[in-house]
This record gives sequence, structure tokens and C-alpha cells, in this order.
Amino acid sequence: MPSGGIFDLEEKRHRIAEIENRSTEPDFWSEPATAQALLREKSRHELTISALEKEAAQLDEAEAALELSELDASFEKEAAAALSKAASGIRRLELERMLCEPKDHANAILELNSGAGGTESMDWCQMLYRMYVRYCERRGWRVQEGDWQVGEEAGIKSASLVVRGEDAYGYLKGESGVHRLVRISPFDSNARRQTSFASVWVLPEIEDAIEVDINPADVREDVYRSSGAGGQKVNKTSSAIRLTHLPTNIVVAIQNERSQHANRDLAWKILRSRLYELEKRKREALRDAVEASKMDNSFGSQIRNYVLHPYRMVKDLRSGVETSGADAVLDGELDQFIEPYLLGVRRKDRPVADEP
Repeated sequence: MPSGGIFDLEEKRHRIAEIENRSTEPDFWSEPATAQALLREKSRHELTISALEKEAAQLDEAEAALELSELDASFEKEAAAALSKAASGIRRLELERMLCEPKDHANAILELNSGAGGTESMDWCQMLYRMYVRYCERRGWRVQEGDWQVGEEAGIKSASLVVRGEDAYGYLKGESGVHRLVRISPFDSNARRQTSFASVWVLPEIEDAIEVDINPADVREDVYRSSGAGGQKVNKTSSAIRLTHLPTNIVVAIQNERSQHANRDLAWKILRSRLYELEKRKREALRDAVEASKMDNSFGSQIRNYVLHPYRMVKDLRSGVETSGADAVLDGELDQFIEPYLLGVRRKDRPVADEP
């Protein structure tokens, strides 16, 4: 079994013990948000360990059944079933291994916008909204409706929803992109075939408050004599403070106050403020990068095609996965597309724009 990442059981057991010890301290609940985050982390590690131990046991059973089948052919069916069960478990573990990014365990925010196609696209946008709500319900996630802008004749111009559940962002992040629908228009009296577009963008839910938690080991403190105008104003004691935050190389030097204690307090306040601003700029840059990555909501930029006429097919243009069960997909059966994407399957034979 691979090591590292989610498979590093000893590290996870050590982390569980750390959190358990921390939870017994009197001030554990003095910061409820931090305490809840630690307990969620502990729960994730416990679930991972339990899953790994379960799959290891199934693998042992499969190996034993295979050995028996080699001695007695009557055990072949049992061995095949055990191997199939073990293979499914390994696939689940591999999928969990893909959810290793820092925000994969976060809640998700979905933003849907109608694109080229007018009323058709607004109706398509509402169909996508229902599809994702059904998918979330299948996984047992809670969905909270956000903004909702109704179309002039039908459907929705745009909408957003917050999805709360384990690994919600990790599973849904690959759905970002343009989705294309081909069908006979229900709004066209001549029953002509129409192509509609709608975009889906998925973001991790980030807490409003930015916690500035500075590890003292990351800060170098230098004490020196402050400079002055000379004479009686010369500082004869080392009261000036210089703080250097080693990971970011941010330097704060304070010498205005007469006491070293006052200079130190002010220096730490300024350092926390600068780190807060740095984190804030990082988040703004991340949002800007997401905005810049958004493709045109029209031809040539789609990630998935949904065809309802003249045949029924849904095809993911990145993984190449396709199905004729379009109705089931629109009713929320999306794992057949999401899992191959997370497992890193990519098409290499031709670019997306060449797809019909």
C-alpha cells in the first residue's frame, strides 16, 4: 500500500493524539471556531484510518480466497467476488488520495450563469442548477440557496448556492467550466434544434475572519539601542526592538517608545497587521486568478456536452467519458464524470475545441 499523504497512518494517529491532548486543556473552547476546526480534522483522520484498515482487511481476504481457489476450483467465484470488492476499495482510496489540496475538505460555493442562447440558455442554467442540487442530495450534502436572478421569459440568468458537506469543494471543483446543451427548443414554435451554454464556477468557502497565528519560532527578535538626537535624549538602554518574520522576511523595527516592553508590544501589533494584509492580498490574487481562468460562455470553450437530440448522450471533453443516460445525468448522477476527472484522466488525442 502506498505511503505518505492520506496513507501515513502513524502521522495521523500522532495528530489525533495531539488534538485529543489539546482538547483537554481549559482554554480549548476559548476560540470556538479553532476548536471546531480541530475536532473536524480529528474526525477526518479517524475516518481515514478506519477506511484504510477496512480496505487492508478486504485485501487480505481477497488474497486468502485467491490462494484457496488455486487449490480448489470451487472457490473461484468467492475469490472473484473478493477481488472485485478489494479493487473497488482501492479505487475509493485512490480517489481520496486525489483530495489532498488544502481546501478540498471545505464547503463549496457554486456560481451558475446563463451564456449565449438567450431564453434557451436561461432555461439550461436552471436545469444545471437542479442537476447539482440533486447530486448534492445524493451525497447527503446540505444546499443553501444564494443569489437568484430570474430570466425574463423562463429559467434563470444567474444563481449561486452554498454546498456544505465533507469534501464538497474537492469533488465539485472539476465542474468549473462551460456546459453545452443541444436539444429541440421548447420555446421555438418551429421545433428547431438549438445550442445553449451556461457556465459553472466552483469556489471553496472561506471563513470571513482571517486568523493571524504567528509561530514564535518563525520570528527573530533583535534588541538594540535606539538612536536619538544626542545629549540627554541618548538612549543608554537597549529598548529598541526589531522583529523579522522569517517565512515572509517582513521586518518591523520600533524604537519610539522609551521602554522595551512598549516597543515590543507595538512591533507585534504591526507585524500581525502586516501578515493580515499579506494574507488578504493572497486571497484577492486567488480570486483574480479564478476570474482570469474563466472561459467565454460560448462555442469552443465547453468542458461537457449534453445532447438530447437527435440522440441522447453526455460526454466530458476532458476525460472522454460518455454515457447515453442523459436523463440520469441531469437527475444528478455525476460521479461517472467527477471521479475520472479527479483520478487524473485526460484526453490526449485532440483538443477540446475539435469536439462536435
